[in-house]
Amino acid sequence: MGMFGNLMGKVFGTSHPAAAAPAPTPEQVAAAPAIAANTAVQGDDAHAAVDYESVLDAMNEKNPEELDWRVSIVDLMKLVGMDSSLTARKTLAGELHYTGDTNDSASMNMWLHKQVMAIFAKNGGKMAA
Repeated sequence: MGMFGNLMGKVFGTSHPAAAAPAPTPEQVAAAPAIAANTAVQGDDAHAAVDYESVLDAMNEKNPEELDWRVSIVDLMKLVGMDSSLTARKTLAGELHYTGDTNDSASMNMWLHKQVMAIFAKNGGKMAA
């Protein structure tokens, strides 16, 4: 399991199909539909939608650091107990098919966070109503 699968597993649980799925292609990420905060996930998936906002907020409440996971990929990775170093983020960017300059960490970080949030939503995640 790569870094992305590890991240998905820490938020959605390792039994969730998204945790074992390979990293999506850029086309799949771009096509990810926005899921409204109070929209139930449709389909025959036996797994209920995961309110990733509540999961991450609960982790954040127990964390001694003040982390802003809603904005920062570094804070999100720290919150779930992952290595958030530049090397780790570059690895994650590679898995998610980032085509920008990985030496421009600010741009890469913003792109990573946006993509991860979109993928969370696409894979059965939902925000609290």
